[in-house]
Amino acid sequence: MSRLAASFNQWRREGRKAMIPYLTGGDPDLETSYSLARACAGAGAEVLEIGIPFSDPTADGPVIQAAVKRALRAGATCRKVLQLVSRLRQETDVPVVLLVYFNTMVNYGEEEFLVSCRAAGVDGLVIPDLPLREAGPLLETGRRLGIDFIQMLAPTSPLSRIKEAAATASGFIYCVGHVGVTGARPAISAELPDFIARVRAETDIALAAGFGISSPEQAASIAPLVDGVIVGSAFISCLIEHMNRYGIGAAAPAAADFIRAYRSALGRFMLN
Repeated sequence: MSRLAASFNQWRREGRKAMIPYLTGGDPDLETSYSLARACAGAGAEVLEIGIPFSDPTADGPVIQAAVKRALRAGATCRKVLQLVSRLRQETDVPVVLLVYFNTMVNYGEEEFLVSCRAAGVDGLVIPDLPLREAGPLLETGRRLGIDFIQMLAPTSPLSRIKEAAATASGFIYCVGHVGVTGARPAISAELPDFIARVRAETDIALAAGFGISSPEQAASIAPLVDGVIVGSAFISCLIEHMNRYGIGAAAPAAADFIRAYRSALGRFMLN
């Protein structure tokens, strides 16, 4: 059993909902993003999702696109993000999931990339632009290396797609809360409960919801539906606001405070 699967099983037994922050590797520079990841793990994040910068991030909205541009300008590369994960592994066993676009994997060498992920201590991959029906050989290599492939589903996913994802998913399933690109939104989609119920009817694998969660209150409101919440754009916006106001040294403390606020909200759900 993978570390992700074992962790979600443990959190379920404890009645704990996972807080999963997303940060772009190398934003605003590699050393700061390493400090941010450490701060998140230290403040109670259950899983870290780290994006590998790519020049055409089609699934991402303006906040994460800007983060990607900052990271690329600062010299972030796929290999450097993997080195960042290796450093993290020396200090924490918090599961790490990489968001990577398929073109990055092709340029790196698909199997070589998976082997490098294994060596760095990566637990799972989210590949937004790789159709499941084309992923067969990579799924097999991932299973052999102990790397989970996180399937993404959206409210528009037909039942056939949900069944297909449920049959091949490992680690957890990423449930996209809104149709479209990433970005904080003022309210949770009214479609989300029915969408989650349709996915849950097909699988017992852990479900984590992302795209659009912008406050601890929103996270707590959807906690009864899922096993974890993923927060990206709101998290990055918070960090940029603090860095612009107080300097780059304010980023890590702001990250820790952000995680604690969400963990507190999810903890209150556990008590209700």
